[in-house]
Amino acid sequence: MAFPIRSAAVPTLGVFVFARILDKIRLDSAGQLPAGYHVGIIEGKRTFDDRVCRFLGVAFADLRQRTLEGGSDEEVMEWCFAQGRRPDAEQIEIWNGFMQKRGWNDAAAAGLAQQKIDAGLGHRDDIQTFFALFDAEEGRTEKWWNHAC
Repeated sequence: MAFPIRSAAVPTLGVFVFARILDKIRLDSAGQLPAGYHVGIIEGKRTFDDRVCRFLGVAFADLRQRTLEGGSDEEVMEWCFAQGRRPDAEQIEIWNGFMQKRGWNDAAAAGLAQQKIDAGLGHRDDIQTFFALFDAEEGRTEKWWNHAC
């Protein structure tokens, strides 16, 4: 059985992380979000959910409401483009590059190291990004970079 939350490397209209956030919103609304997962904005922390909303220029609460109204991931993304901003191809490329490398030799590296330890994966030297950590925690064995844009 597939994990109920998609990999952060699954693009929606080219944008990484968005599909994962919609999965979390839908599962949370149904009371089925796995233990240990958060959805939305956490006071004082920069989460992937927060970063996606800032990138698209929409408030998380509004994205949550629109997602729960129904429609495909692409329809919700088009709504974001209409309500916030529509990044061009180069902006999406830069976004995806930044996000897929988050935790690798950057300001988030210490947080990644701690989260690996917390997940019992501190010994895994192959996990060098948050994308890789998410996939390892969720049992995905295929490497995300095999599908990256």
